[in-house]
Amino acid sequence: MRVLKTEEDYQKTLAEIERLIDRNPKAGTREADELEMLSLLVKNYEDQRIERFVPDPVEAIRFRMEQQNLSPRDLIPFIGSRSKVSEVLSRKRPLTLSMIRALYSGLGIPASSLLQDKASFEFGEPEIEWNRFPLDEIIARGWIQDQVANWRSRSEELVRRFFAPMGSPTEVVALYKQTRFVRCARPVDKYALTAWTARIIIKAIQSPPVAEYKSGTLGLDLMREVARLSPFETGPQLAREFLGRHGISLIVEAHLPKTYLDGAATLISSKRPVIGLTLRHDRIDNFWHTLMHELAHVSLHLNKGALTFYDDLDVSDQGDEQEREADGLANEALVPEAEWRKSPARNLRTAEAAKHLADRLRIHPAIVAGHMRHHWKSYRKLSHLVGHGQVRRLFQDVCWSKVA
Repeated sequence: MRVLKTEEDYQKTLAEIERLIDRNPKAGTREADELEMLSLLVKNYEDQRIERFVPDPVEAIRFRMEQQNLSPRDLIPFIGSRSKVSEVLSRKRPLTLSMIRALYSGLGIPASSLLQDKASFEFGEPEIEWNRFPLDEIIARGWIQDQVANWRSRSEELVRRFFAPMGSPTEVVALYKQTRFVRCARPVDKYALTAWTARIIIKAIQSPPVAEYKSGTLGLDLMREVARLSPFETGPQLAREFLGRHGISLIVEAHLPKTYLDGAATLISSKRPVIGLTLRHDRIDNFWHTLMHELAHVSLHLNKGALTFYDDLDVSDQGDEQEREADGLANEALVPEAEWRKSPARNLRTAEAAKHLADRLRIHPAIVAGHMRHHWKSYRKLSHLVGHGQVRRLFQDVCWSKVA
């Protein structure tokens, strides 16, 4: 999902909207969310770029009635009942998705007209409650730069100001309502998650990678190249630079309360992946494992129907196939199963065994130590090897002092 910039983008999006309307997705499904977001993008494009008159839904219906000499009774098969027809034509009832689909397919009314105003159709989604965004945290961390007074009475204004660098004002709605894949055992605060996602997207926009991402280039070999930067003291920073040269933004930003995040993978355009890491656990092994997990999502799942993955890696894959695949590829990039099976580290719970395998794989011993601890489900062992307190200090631009 991205802001429409050209007539070609606009026409392609209209075609996708018509395809989705024809599928008649149920409220709350990914396709319904996608249809609403695409409609917002079309509305924004038309508001900013198209000067020709596009009728609102009721005007479009009345125009088609006049063209085909239809009476309100003739609309009953498309809208549902005489009372519903009357309420729609008098603007007392919004169009539902099933009405839009019937009017589009039955009377040929353009989807761009029926979807002109997002308030004219309903998906059963709640309205955004602006005061539920964690503005106190956003302000305390300096995510809004201006001096802010009386912010509790100005929630919508300030949240929209925070989102402004993303472009269109519709982005806040689209981001809030996007389809999410959340790996977490606890209920996540959707408003906090949206704000954190906006923060990493804004930072990625402000500091774009030096190269364009080429789909298909990220795989096991490239991930292992990244992992071999881990023995360096500034390995996490080197990884960020390396990924930037391959068109992938790596953004580090502290998590917000009630998000329970270790990392996320998302797209800010159809071709530009962004990885966000929170360093919720300030350990070397956690940094590299989380990074590889999100890279695995970029390689395997993004741009293939998925919009964003959020991961609390303290919990298991919970039976999710995509999470299982990401875990498997991340482990193979760091500690290949074939090497693990023949290594003394599989049986000996010693620092020497961890260092021996790390040297063989050319990765940081903390990664192997973390792998060993996870394998045995014994997290007191080798705690001196996993690099406590060694990563956050490399990212001084993040407001760590405000992290709970």
